[in-house]
Amino acid sequence: MKVQNLKLFERTRVSKAVLILAIPTVLSQLMGVIYNMADTFFIGQLNDPNQVAASTLALPLFILTVSISNLFGIGGASFISRCLGKKHLKKARAGSAFCIWTSMVLALFYGLLIWAFRQSILPWIGANHETYALTSDYLFWTIAVGSVPVMLNPMFANLIRSEGFAKQASFGMAMGAVLNVILDPIFIFGFNLKIEGAAIATLISICFSTCYFLFFLYKRRHQTVITLNPRYYRAKKGIAKEIISVGLPSCIFNWTATASIIVLNILLAGYSNIAVAGMGIAKRVDVIAFSVANGLAQGVLPLVAYNYAAQKYNRMKGAIKVTLFYSLILSGLTTFYLFFFAPEITHFFINDTQTVRFGQFFLKTMCITCPCVSISVIVITIFQAVGYKITPIILSLLRKGGLDIPLMLIMNHLYKLDGLVWALPIADFLAMTIAVIALQPFLRKYKEAVS
Repeated sequence: MKVQNLKLFERTRVSKAVLILAIPTVLSQLMGVIYNMADTFFIGQLNDPNQVAASTLALPLFILTVSISNLFGIGGASFISRCLGKKHLKKARAGSAFCIWTSMVLALFYGLLIWAFRQSILPWIGANHETYALTSDYLFWTIAVGSVPVMLNPMFANLIRSEGFAKQASFGMAMGAVLNVILDPIFIFGFNLKIEGAAIATLISICFSTCYFLFFLYKRRHQTVITLNPRYYRAKKGIAKEIISVGLPSCIFNWTATASIIVLNILLAGYSNIAVAGMGIAKRVDVIAFSVANGLAQGVLPLVAYNYAAQKYNRMKGAIKVTLFYSLILSGLTTFYLFFFAPEITHFFINDTQTVRFGQFFLKTMCITCPCVSISVIVITIFQAVGYKITPIILSLLRKGGLDIPLMLIMNHLYKLDGLVWALPIADFLAMTIAVIALQPFLRKYKEAVS
C-alpha cells in the first residue's frame, strides 16, 4: 500500500480523514441511486404505470445480486484493512483473490438460476398478466446476462476503498452512472425498446464501470494487494470464514430487504398496479438517505478497521463519533427536502395523477425516519469493520425483515393502505433504538484505551 494511504489511516486528523474517505464514497453511492433513478425517470416518461411497476417488481431480484457483492465486498474490505493494520500483506492478497473468484462463480450461478425458473419466480414476487412480460424483459439483461458485472462493480469499489483509494472507487461508479443517464433515452425512446432499453443501458453502463476497475487494478498491480491472479486464491487458514462471517450481515440485509420489498409489493398489488408504481418511485427517491449513510459507513470502514487492528482505539472511536455526527446532519437535510418537495419530486418521474398522489404520500411518510436509517446502517458497518459476527447479523435482521414484515402484515390488516405504509418508518425507528443500545457497551469497552 502507498505511504500516503498509511499516513491517512494513522496520522491525518480524524475529521479530515473521515471526509477524505467518506465524501467520494457518498458520491459513489449517490451514483448508484442515479442508476435506479435514471431508469425510473425515463421509464416514467412513457406514462405507463405498468412499466414503472415492472421495474419495481424486478428490483428485489436485482438487490439479491448486490447481496453477493456485499458478502465479499464488505467482508473483504474489512478483512483487507485489518490485515494491512497488522502488516499481513500476503494474507490480504489471498483474501482479495478469494473474494473476486468466489463471487464471480456465485453470481453466474444466480443469474442462470433466476432465468431458468422465472416462470415460477415472477408471479411469486407480484408480477401479473400486465407486468409479467415487462418484468421478464428487464431481468433478462440485468440478471440473466449481467449478473457477473452487476456483482463485480460494487465489490471492486469496496475492495479498492479498503486500501484508501476512495476517489478512484467513486470515479469508477460515477462513470457508469453518467453513461447510464446518456444511454437510457437512446435505448428507451431512440430505439423504442421501452423498459428493455432501460435494462440494456444499465448493463452497458455497469460493464463500462467494471472495465475501469479492472484497468485500475492492472495498472497498480505492483502497488496493491488486490489481485485477480488465481494462484493467490486461498480459502483456508481462516480466510474464507473471516470474510464470509463479516460480510454476512450485509448479505443478510439484502436478503431480508428483498423479502421486505416482495411482501410490500404483493400487499400493494392487492390495491392496484398504480400503488406499486407510486411506491416504486417513492422508494427510489427515499433510498437517497440510505445511500448517504451507506456511503459514510463504507467510507469510514477501512479507517475503523485499520485502527482497531493496530490497537489505536481512541482514533477508532473518534472516527465513529465524527461519522455519526456528519450522518445526522446530512440525513436531517435529506428529510427536510424530501418531505416538503414530495409532490414535485414524484411528478418529476411520471405525469400520471393517481401515481403522483400515491407516490407523494408514500415518500412523505417514509422520509421522516431518514436519520434513524442513517444511524442503524453506520452502527452495523462499525461492528463489521472490527470483525464482529453475531451483533451485525442480529441488527441487520431487525433492520429489514425482523420488524418491518410483521408490522406491514399487522398494520395492513388493521388499517389497510395507510397502516401498511406507516409500518415502514415505525420499524426504522425501532431498529435504530436497538442499534444505539447495542453500540454503547462497545464504546464503553474502549473508554480507557490509549491509542
